[in-house]
Amino acid sequence: MKTITIEGQLRTEHGKQATRQLRSEGNVPGVIYGGAKELSFSAPVTAFKTLVYTPDFQLAEVNIDGKSYRCILKDLQFDKVSDELIHVDFLELVEDKKVIATIPIKFTGSPAGVKAGGKLITKIKSLKVKTFPKYLQENIKVDLTDLELNGNVRVQDVQVEHYEVLNSPRIPIASIVLTRELKQEESTSGTPAAAGAAAAAPAKAAAAAKK
Repeated sequence: MKTITIEGQLRTEHGKQATRQLRSEGNVPGVIYGGAKELSFSAPVTAFKTLVYTPDFQLAEVNIDGKSYRCILKDLQFDKVSDELIHVDFLELVEDKKVIATIPIKFTGSPAGVKAGGKLITKIKSLKVKTFPKYLQENIKVDLTDLELNGNVRVQDVQVEHYEVLNSPRIPIASIVLTRELKQEESTSGTPAAAGAAAAAPAKAAAAAKK
């Protein structure tokens, strides 16, 4: 799995004034928690770009004062006006302690329903899971090969070894829906049958009355 290295400095001063000073110098304050102790640090805003502005799930190796902390990103704060990154929260990975992480879904296979003329609609792009750090992976693969027209893949259909999926089990992940063309074809093909049934109804009623 890809790991981003961030070189940071331990924060010794806190408060609004110290935080404003950090940001004016192009640094972002952050916190690392979940390990033996909570750490406050800062690092240049440029150090976070490849970690923050991506849909990929990545690890972070945060180096502070000669020590390294293996982490995952947990929270971000952006300025409401400038949209600049102003704070980051990291969770330190401890091998014997389970973590909750949001892992992107990677769809594989060519759905049968698409081959039949349907349209693939993806409902959610990631799953929230609970697992040990050693089982963390870049994505969760979901095979759509057998997905038919009007079919759904739901959260409960995704089984990943060592993962406890925390999303509601009935939520659809992906669906194959009828396209407008297919709906028109069904409507057209259904009309003669409907008309025939309607025409046959009076004859059946008349026959029944004679009996």
